[in-house]
Amino acid sequence: MPLLPALARWWRRTVRPPKPIPERLWQTTLAHYAFLQRLSAGDQARLQRLATHFLAHKEFSGAHGLHITDAMAVAVAAQACLPLLHLGPADAPEDALSWYDDFVGIVMHPADAVAPRQMMDPAGVVHHYHEVLAGEAMEHGPVMLSWPAVQGDGMGAASSVVIHEFVHKMDMQAGGAHGAPPLPRGFMGARSAREGAARWAATWAPAYHRFREQLIRAERFGEPLPWLDAYAASAPAEFFAVACEAHFVEPERFAQEFPALAASLREFFKQKEPVAPVQ
Repeated sequence: MPLLPALARWWRRTVRPPKPIPERLWQTTLAHYAFLQRLSAGDQARLQRLATHFLAHKEFSGAHGLHITDAMAVAVAAQACLPLLHLGPADAPEDALSWYDDFVGIVMHPADAVAPRQMMDPAGVVHHYHEVLAGEAMEHGPVMLSWPAVQGDGMGAASSVVIHEFVHKMDMQAGGAHGAPPLPRGFMGARSAREGAARWAATWAPAYHRFREQLIRAERFGEPLPWLDAYAASAPAEFFAVACEAHFVEPERFAQEFPALAASLREFFKQKEPVAPVQ
C-alpha cells in the first residue's frame, strides 16, 4: 500500500538517506541523452538530486536473466525524474517524487516484451492476440521497460519510453489513465478544480481529434503524416503520453506543432518558459 504523502516525504528525508550517484556516471548519462545534456547547470543539479532520491526508493529487477547495472538504473532515473523537475519546492525537489509513490518495482527486459491481450468486438466475440511492448505502466503496480528502448534504440527522434510510461503513472493519479492528470490549483488561471479540468479538456480533446483526423487523411489519401508518433492516436491517454515525450525531448519542434498543448504542459509541469538549448 502506498505511503501517505506526508509520511512519504518524511521517509525520503530521514529514514533512507540516498546514496550519491557517482559524478562520472551522471555525466555519462547526461551525454547519452541530448535532451538532458541541454538542460542548464542548475536544472542538471536539481535533476541529479531527484534521481538520487528516486534510486533510493525504487527497486529494479531484470527479466530473462538481464543484469541491472548502475548505469541502467541511472538512465531510467534521470529520464523518469525529468517531468518532476519543477514540481517540488526549491529546498526539497524530491518531494515531487510523491507522484510515483504508488509503486516501487521497475522491471527491465532485454528486449521488447510480448504480452497476451484479449478484446471483445461489437458482436461480442473475444479475440486473443499478442502485443509487443517497449514499456508498460500498471496502475498501483510496477513499470516495465525494455532496455534497448530506454537507450533509444529504434525509437523516434522525439521519443523516450521512460518519460512515456512515467507520465502514464502521473495520469493514473487521477484514477486510471485518461489523458487528464490531476491539475495544480489555479491551473491556467482557473478558479476551481472543475474549471481547470474544463480548460484542460477544451485544449486537449480537440487536439486529439484533429490529430486522429490528420492521421486518417494521411493513411487514406496520402496527405503528409503528422510529426507526432502515430501511436498517439490510439487513445487520449496515449496522446498525452506521446505529447509529453515530444515536449521534453524536442520542445522547440513540439511547441511549433502544438503551441496550445505546449503552453498547457509548461503550466502543468511548472515550466514558466519554453525549454531552449543552452548557448
